[in-house]
Parts: sequence; C-alpha cells; structure tokens
Amino acid sequence: MLTTVGQFNATTDKAANLEAVAALIGQAAAQGSQLVVLPENAMYSNPDPQADIVQHTERIDGPFATAIGTLARRHGIAVVAGMTETPAAQGERPSNTVLAVDQKGDPLGVYRKVHLYDAFGYRESDRVQAHTPSPLLFTLEGVTFGVMTCYDLRFPEMARFLIDAGATALVVPAAWVVGPAKEDHWTTLVRARAIENTAYVLACGQTGPICTGQSLIVDPMGHVAASAGEAPGVASAVVDAARVETVRAKNPSLANRRFRVVFD
Repeated sequence: MLTTVGQFNATTDKAANLEAVAALIGQAAAQGSQLVVLPENAMYSNPDPQADIVQHTERIDGPFATAIGTLARRHGIAVVAGMTETPAAQGERPSNTVLAVDQKGDPLGVYRKVHLYDAFGYRESDRVQAHTPSPLLFTLEGVTFGVMTCYDLRFPEMARFLIDAGATALVVPAAWVVGPAKEDHWTTLVRARAIENTAYVLACGQTGPICTGQSLIVDPMGHVAASAGEAPGVASAVVDAARVETVRAKNPSLANRRFRVVFD
C-alpha cells in the first residue's frame, strides 16, 4: 500500500492549519495513497511555554476531528493527525492526542502522549498531562500500524511496546524542535526504531522555523524510502507486509530477544 507523510508548519491559526491539512490530504489521495500521516499538534500549535492553550483545545468529537473524518471520507484515505484535547475534568491539563480515522472517516482510535518533552530547556508537562501507555493499533492492507508521538521516539521501549502488541509499522506524528544536532537525532532515531524492530516507521514532523521538518518513511532494514526535506509538502512510499516478513526472516532479532517490556 502507498503511504504518505504530509508536513507543514502549524500555528495558532486553526482555520489556516485546517486548510493546510486539507491540502496535504488531497495531495496524498491524488497520488493514490491509502494512508496519510500529519504532524503532532496539527490542529493548533503554540510554541510559547507560558501560553494558555486550554481555551484552544477540542474534544475528540469536536470540529477538528469532525473535519478530519469528512476529509478522509471525501478523499477515500485513512488519516492520522495530532491535536490538543480538552481536559476530561476541570483542573486537569489538556492531552497531546493523536487521532486516526479510516478511509470512510470512521474512528480507528486515539493515542494520548506518554512521554512529555521535558528536555532541551522546554517543559511540556507544565501544560499537558502525561498518560499511561495504551497502544493504538490499526490494520490496513495487512500492515498493523502502532502510534506514538514525537518525544516517545527517544524511548526504545515505547516502540517495542507497540511491536509486542502486534505492530509491523510505527507511526510518529511530531513537532521536532530545531537545535544543535536535533535534525541528526531525528533521522538517527527514526532509522534506529525501524532497524531494531524490523518494522516500517512513518515519521511526520512540523516544518520551520520552529521545527526541523525532514519527515521520512523508513523500511524495516533502515533504508530511507522517502523524505520530505525542509519545506511543507508530502513524501510517499510503499509499505508492504511481505517486506516485513522477509526482513524478519533474514534478521530475526525480535525472535532472538532475551528481554521483554513491562510497564511499571
């Protein structure tokens, strides 16, 4: 199946963000893609750590999610996109949430970020709540996709948690912030998660000036099958369940494991 990562620079302008999302979904569908992955915080993005984002959050059945479902149905393509979810109760912080819908616009599930970006001088936990691991998995054309978000990429046990749950491809919406060596970290970690798990990785980040872009699709041997570079746009590559089987037969590292991941 053909898959796409679609990157852009999300801002505090929800209408403009949705317009960009609609264009990327349309581009992916026009290429014949069956799945498009969009960045973290595609609905609304404010890099100011002091900003009050609660008033800009939405429910997972709110306007943004509804629009994503409508676009998926209109174009006949599955969509994964990041949003900021309204707190479940007063006094709680919002959730950094990824929603997934199928080609009919029906929900495939949601994932709420586990590892918050309290690193490189930034504290995501000051305004977003962390969640306990609960795997979001969905299957298209024989490929089972497992979802995580941005900073989760730095934790190999998070990827292995999804692989143990049955994933043969990892989906990573992100807003990977620019900085010294950060772009190299991004590409290295994406390829490492693919190689060590003998799985595809579809990693989609926001573009500059705040984030690195460089969205990419990596195959189970760590080969970069497609890369979007720095500018807004799409990159597409074929994801094939048979390729995963072939690689895992040649490199049976998962079968040779002596450890397992246990959530504490």
